[in-house]
Amino acid sequence: MQREWFEKDYYAVLGVAQTAPAKDITKAYRKLARQYHPDANPNNAAAEEKFKEVSAAYDVLGDEAKRKEYDDVRRQGPSSFGGGAGGFRFDQNDFGGEGLGDLFGQMFGGGRRRNPAGPQRGGDIEATLSLGFAEAVEGITTTLHLNAESQCSSCHGSGARPGTTPKQCGQCRGRGVVEDNQGVFAFSSPCQRCNGRGSIIEAPCVGCRGTGIEMRPREVNVRIPAGVDDGQKIRLKGRGAPGKNGGPAGDLFVVCHVAAHPVFGRDGSNLTVRLPISFSEATLGADIDVPTLDGTTVKLRLKAGTQSGSRHRVKSKGIDTAKQRGDLIVTVDVAVPTELNDDERQAIEALQHASTTSPRERIIQLATSVKRSS
Repeated sequence: MQREWFEKDYYAVLGVAQTAPAKDITKAYRKLARQYHPDANPNNAAAEEKFKEVSAAYDVLGDEAKRKEYDDVRRQGPSSFGGGAGGFRFDQNDFGGEGLGDLFGQMFGGGRRRNPAGPQRGGDIEATLSLGFAEAVEGITTTLHLNAESQCSSCHGSGARPGTTPKQCGQCRGRGVVEDNQGVFAFSSPCQRCNGRGSIIEAPCVGCRGTGIEMRPREVNVRIPAGVDDGQKIRLKGRGAPGKNGGPAGDLFVVCHVAAHPVFGRDGSNLTVRLPISFSEATLGADIDVPTLDGTTVKLRLKAGTQSGSRHRVKSKGIDTAKQRGDLIVTVDVAVPTELNDDERQAIEALQHASTTSPRERIIQLATSVKRSS
């Protein structure tokens, strides 16, 4: 169980209530992430730290399972990670994810044991990428500039000063653990001499101080597929933090933030647009020009009597993804003129005099009939 979950109020970090729905948590995170993103605050250590804090909070609250576990920890208090008036509470996560079965397996000398000196997978890294609307629709290959954990360039991850090598620990003989046999019980614990590494570094690397890992700028090429949505994560396998003791690297997750477009919107793989049309075009029908995202126009035929707010589909002019090609959905709005010249006014007055029915007549008759029958 993670002790820092009890010590840090992630709801306060994001500025939301504990009962906030998932969509409000995501909205708050996106707002703060844009505010404190390193690209928007160059050379601002405080903003960078705040960005990390916001990202850590959303990593927990943005995941339904993690959020439930976090709320349980906060509700139970310190006793949830051991100690307190009620004694110790054991959770399988407290044993490296191996569970009580592995604990008792170690106590009785059997079962699976985790070797702390063995290969360990590196941690995952999350980065954000801001995209224009068209870039997200069409896809883009770009370069991410990160300041993240990397294998030490001086010792190549060994932790030992160049020209030297780590030596096997004489106390645990490279296993990283020592056993204390007490009759039928055998307890294993990390080797105190090598801190569970299984090796001793007599001459630590100056660059990484013996850790084998250093923080340095990295450039990562990433291909963003066509049709990526706002908030979507792209996983780059093996591009995260380096592993330890020969373990594999973690993954890099790229969170995409897509800017809004002044004309177009999105509905899945479909593009959307609203267009004004004149009264005569709606009444008599017309062929109108419709803009597309690539800068060209296409013709859309409106039938006579087209209603304001009606939706019309232009095939295959939406988002082209690996799975499908979307359409362009056009919503038309009848534009009512606010100023008329003399000829326009006379034409509309003539239409008004020529009309024999009112568009409200049916509604009035319906309302009247309902009133009479009640």
